[in-house]
Amino acid sequence: MNKIACLLLLLASVMLAQTKPEPLDGPNRPFQDNVLDNLQGKWALKGAIAGHPGDAELEATWVLNHQFLKLHEKGTTPIPGRPLYEAEVYVGYDNASERYVAHWIDIYGGRFSETIGYGVRTGNSIKFTFEYPDGPFRNTFTWIPESKSWRFLLEQKNDAGKWGVFSDRIAVKIKQ
Repeated sequence: MNKIACLLLLLASVMLAQTKPEPLDGPNRPFQDNVLDNLQGKWALKGAIAGHPGDAELEATWVLNHQFLKLHEKGTTPIPGRPLYEAEVYVGYDNASERYVAHWIDIYGGRFSETIGYGVRTGNSIKFTFEYPDGPFRNTFTWIPESKSWRFLLEQKNDAGKWGVFSDRIAVKIKQ
């Protein structure tokens, strides 16, 4: 009987030694973020894009096994000389690299959509940096709990290497 118990103990220890640790990212590790949770729902965006009114509708929902927060933005105010803007953005988190990721897909096509933004969170803000072919671009999402609104500040670096505001908009939740 002792030989059988020893054999079972040995077999159990071998099986436990072969068990791999749970990966940092994957289907068993859904993305949880107490700041981005506040972005779920439908929003009205108001503010300026490149010095012009840049109003839009925004809807955000968790998708793909709660791995990404999907944002769908549709412009409502045309900017002279440009088509109405539309984008889908997938915001996730890379646990291995300890940073946010943003896949920004919009009407400007594959060349600009191939760039992934990487972000860090400080308090209620997540600042993403995109290294686009025509220069770096920052997009900061800031949750403002007092007004239950969001600020989206987009900045680009000019030829002199200085950051300037490209767009500054506030999102207010649409009552349903």
